[in-house]
Order: sequence, then C-alpha cells, then structure tokens
Amino acid sequence: MNTWLAVFLGGGAGSVVRYGISRLFIGLDVRGGFPWATLSANVLATALLAWLILRWQLHLPGKEQWYALLAIGFCGGFSTLSTFSSENYTLLRDGLYVYATLNIVVSVMAGIFFFHLFARPV
Repeated sequence: MNTWLAVFLGGGAGSVVRYGISRLFIGLDVRGGFPWATLSANVLATALLAWLILRWQLHLPGKEQWYALLAIGFCGGFSTLSTFSSENYTLLRDGLYVYATLNIVVSVMAGIFFFHLFARPV
C-alpha cells in the first residue's frame, strides 16, 4: 500500500472514531460544560500513539505503511488540537476561566502521563 494512501485511510478512520466519541458526550461539552469528548479523544490518541511507537521500535521495524496508517493517519485524525484550541477559546470568551484552565492543564498533563505510561518497555 502506498504510504500517502495509508495516511489518508488512517486519518479518515481516526476522524470517524473522533466523531463517534463526540456523539457519546453530547450535552456534556462546552456551552457551559467541560469539553470531555475532546479530552477523551486526545488522551486515547496519545496513549495509542505511545503504545504504537514503542511496539514499532521493538517488534515491527520496516513496516512503514502500517506505521503511516495507524500512528500518523489514525492517531492524527483521532486527536484534535484545533478543536482543543477552539473549545478553550470559547470557554475563555464565555468567562469560564476555571474550566479553560482545567482543560488546558489536565489535557497536557494527562497526555504526557499516558504517553509515558504506554511508551514504557514491557
């Protein structure tokens, strides 16, 4: 499979999963609430990316198309910095400073924590 096609297919699949997660959290996100869907998607994508990177280095060298499909495409489509930024802007604009601060701090710290947790050799 062509690497560009692998990234394209993986990105599409990751975006669909991201959309599915957002549907699970309807009613709980922004507009007066904490952006749980984006936090969940970003933390899950980070954990998956960490796990994939470690496994690739140890067990699957030379499988660039699979790496492109899963790590670059799927995780890239699944995580979302643009939505994270937009939601924080909305929270700040609406005066929800505590939610904005919590979202920024928890998202960054959880991402680093889960990356560390899943990237450790087994």
